[in-house]
Amino acid sequence: MQLGAPPPAAAAAAAAVWRAPTFEARRAADARELLAALLPPSPTVRQVQQAHARLAVLGLAASRAMPHLLAVLPRLLPDKPRHRGDDGGGDGDHYAYPLALFRRANSTSAFASNNLLRVLPHPLPLTLFSRFRRRNPHSFTFLLASISNHLNAAGPSASACSFLGSHVHALAVKAGAAGDLFVRNALVHFYGVSGDVGAMRRVFDELPRVRDVLTWNEVLAGYVRAGMMTVAREVFDEMPVRDEISWSTLVGGYVKEEELEVALGVFRNMVEQGVRPNQAAVVTALSAAARLGLLEHGKFVHNVVQRSGMPVCMNVGAALVDMYAKCGCVAVAREVFDGMRRRDVFAWNAMICGLAAHGLGRDAVELFERFISEGLSPTNVTFVGVLNGCSRSGLVAEGRRYFKLIVEKYRIEPEMEHYGCMVDLLGRAGLVPEAIELIEGMHIAPDPVLWGTILSSCKTHGLVDLGVSVGNKLIELDPTHSGYYVLLSGIYAKANKWDEVREVRKLMSSRGTNKSAGWSLMEAHGKVHKFLVGDTYHKDSVQIYDTLDMINKRLTEAGYVPDVSSVLHDIGEEEKVHAVKVHSERLAIAYGFIVLEAGSPIRIVKNLRVCGDCHEFSKMVTMVFQREIIVRDGSRFHHMKEGKCSCLDYW
Repeated sequence: MQLGAPPPAAAAAAAAVWRAPTFEARRAADARELLAALLPPSPTVRQVQQAHARLAVLGLAASRAMPHLLAVLPRLLPDKPRHRGDDGGGDGDHYAYPLALFRRANSTSAFASNNLLRVLPHPLPLTLFSRFRRRNPHSFTFLLASISNHLNAAGPSASACSFLGSHVHALAVKAGAAGDLFVRNALVHFYGVSGDVGAMRRVFDELPRVRDVLTWNEVLAGYVRAGMMTVAREVFDEMPVRDEISWSTLVGGYVKEEELEVALGVFRNMVEQGVRPNQAAVVTALSAAARLGLLEHGKFVHNVVQRSGMPVCMNVGAALVDMYAKCGCVAVAREVFDGMRRRDVFAWNAMICGLAAHGLGRDAVELFERFISEGLSPTNVTFVGVLNGCSRSGLVAEGRRYFKLIVEKYRIEPEMEHYGCMVDLLGRAGLVPEAIELIEGMHIAPDPVLWGTILSSCKTHGLVDLGVSVGNKLIELDPTHSGYYVLLSGIYAKANKWDEVREVRKLMSSRGTNKSAGWSLMEAHGKVHKFLVGDTYHKDSVQIYDTLDMINKRLTEAGYVPDVSSVLHDIGEEEKVHAVKVHSERLAIAYGFIVLEAGSPIRIVKNLRVCGDCHEFSKMVTMVFQREIIVRDGSRFHHMKEGKCSCLDYW
């Protein structure tokens, strides 16, 4: 076989569609050898059909070639209509082509039968299985894989199909194939996907000598799916051999169960043990760092990607953009985004949402317009990002226009998040009546959170009567939500109605509802430090409070006067000042003074929205001490420098 000259490297890189090489074939050449030359590593159905046509032109499409064509076909997806121009051809040949290949093969070999089972989606393999004259253990493996894939894709709605896998298990036992390693792995995978961890464990324990690393990985994945991380960790620790899939499964499990710091610790341990992480582990670890807002951990993962030479594919690129944006480095996120050779909608969404969270509403709008100009179709998340950007930057006219486009141009049904962004936008701008009108005209039942946004706007704009009405309505709708009591108390406190404040707090106490405790995280030298209000449990607590006293004295000399309006107690002014002085972010700032170099930004993650006085306090710190402070609170990012904040006090 003589292959033609390969295309130049530059042309090959630019080609959007893979092209088969030209060749002169010897008639005696083996079909597999020809197909290897004609097809890329992961061909589409259309490319297999083109290779089939080439063989036919050469007179080599004999029946002996049909099983090999079946063997290179990708697994077909169920119930997905095909249109002309799609990889699979027209609607009629979605499943007809592999069936035709099988019929033309005139073969009773298990090789042809098994490849047909592999290619076709559920329930076709079950229908065909009983007709096959020849089977081997792989026949059961592919049949179980078909059922497992269906269960995995369809989720709980396919639970009725679980008994089919048990039936195949019984057939495998009857045929004497249940002791085969591949069949056992397929059984463990099936029971894990179906949620029957008891049966999964019994299959695993039956033949301890018939196991490999895949068997262990499937058991590990089964426990992770079931949320049984304690047992999953025990299995992981017992594994005689682990590969990158073992590690990535454990990392993913901890992220799924919200044990994000543990997940990052497992990832770091994986790297330290010399295991090269796969893309799944990298993306999952980046997600954990992003959700926690821990920049040092995120940078560590990025550094691993760079050192290992892992290509920054679209998944990894989007995860890096998301991580840097959520860790307060929106400029670095933009560098990563601009440096991506190819971007999917997830990368665009991450960047648009990141700009919005940092208060760069106009940049988010501009990027959205560029996204549209490149011919891409926005999703629900895209519009959440652009509307959030409008809300954070007070772009009322733009927000109204984009909200109309959701339905009128893109035929997307607005979801609760879109309404939430619009209500927030209008409420921040003081257009509370318009926001209420929008809620009352919704085509879906409004979430109490929307009315909570109205309540927050009433507090901001001093609309006491409306706020009282909305607040009482919210407390009736959701009597367990502490935030509504706090907002209503805040409205009364702002109007100096302390008797009403006491009544609300008494009602809150009688219903067993407690205010969510505020906390702040700060990362320093690879360790995460958590602070609560008035926290004295940190090992450096004495030094922290001494440093905070020094900061307070310097700020007082510079003219700082505490704003105690956020203190919802009818107590003396001095006690109110003390109450705000020990808020968690202040303790984190003081600790940052102790452990970080003078030129390093102090990065803080809060679970609640920053109060007005702490916001002013932080700005004053940046002016008096020439420090940069970046706070990610429950609402947005605040970049503070030289006495100013990126939010322009609009938050």
